[in-house]
Amino acid sequence: MPEPIEVRKVAIESVTDASGLARLIDDGVIEARRVLAVIGKTEGNGGVNDYTRILADRAFREVLTAKGHPSPGDVPLVWSGGTDGVLSPHATIFATTANAEPSQEPRVSVGIAMSDVILPEDIGRPAMVEKVAAGVREAMRIAGIDDPADVHYVQTKTPLLTLATINDARSRGKDVVVEDTGPSMDVSNSTTALGVAVALGEIEMPAAEQIHRDLSLYSSVASCSSGVELDRAQIVVVGNVRGIGGRYRIGHSVMRDALDADGIWEAIRSSGIDLPERPHPSDLGGRLVNVFMKCEADPSGSVRGRRNIMLDDSDVHWHRQIKAAVGGVAASVTGDPAVFVSVAAVHQGPSGGGPVAAIADLG
Repeated sequence: MPEPIEVRKVAIESVTDASGLARLIDDGVIEARRVLAVIGKTEGNGGVNDYTRILADRAFREVLTAKGHPSPGDVPLVWSGGTDGVLSPHATIFATTANAEPSQEPRVSVGIAMSDVILPEDIGRPAMVEKVAAGVREAMRIAGIDDPADVHYVQTKTPLLTLATINDARSRGKDVVVEDTGPSMDVSNSTTALGVAVALGEIEMPAAEQIHRDLSLYSSVASCSSGVELDRAQIVVVGNVRGIGGRYRIGHSVMRDALDADGIWEAIRSSGIDLPERPHPSDLGGRLVNVFMKCEADPSGSVRGRRNIMLDDSDVHWHRQIKAAVGGVAASVTGDPAVFVSVAAVHQGPSGGGPVAAIADLG
């Protein structure tokens, strides 16, 4: 049986701030050696050259090192860049704990794994799907989760293409699926999501021509991010296990479109929080730890029959616009702007929408 989990959310007060993590350790809430993973939002542009992710990564690893984590370099730190609109920089920290109350109810368990190295020529192709799927299965095993239905959130971080890695592929006589580094972020995310879906039995293994094209294929629990800071998939599987004990439970749902607040509320209900028929943030009673979601500008160029210009706007990229829009919807539900909203959601939830996971403190 895996160990029970403690989950806490902390603010990031500046681009290199990891004081929230340090305080949790100093106050005895968590032990540095027990930190499993960190999932957070940083304040950069969310693009290929968003170095706020690297700065946050360094700051949090320095705290883990100073506080005595035995192998801080092995801890998955999954950073999603860009806090557009009202979104606020923050981090959610997952750690094992020795102080959990016993429970036979479903309670959060976490498994982490790293895939095999993802080569530049793998991105956007079946080889990447297979490598991610194998990593997800390993993370499930570590979490003690046998039934894919008990998996409610899979957060990944994968490499995207840069000029250096494109040239590396060329030097070995290989080609890459796209030579524009910006769009490679979306392709890396979508390919990874299909790997998650295959591992959980949500879909069959896709053909090469379906990757990033067949929008009917998706995972309802995948949240995939990519960056320049690694060469393989970091995988964090979060689900529920009976008998593990602890205070926390996770649930999930999907947003059908960018305005689907009901999808967020449904994920919160799924996490075990009782809500009235027409809920309000005040009904949460401090029990919601955080929500995690992906979003995507609807490829039809409309939301609920109304035209928008996100995909035609040459001044502000649609990544930033949809993230701000969905972040506002999410914050209006939770009453807290420190919510995890990430963009580039092809194959992650329904087209134009996205998956939502919610973690509740039921202690």
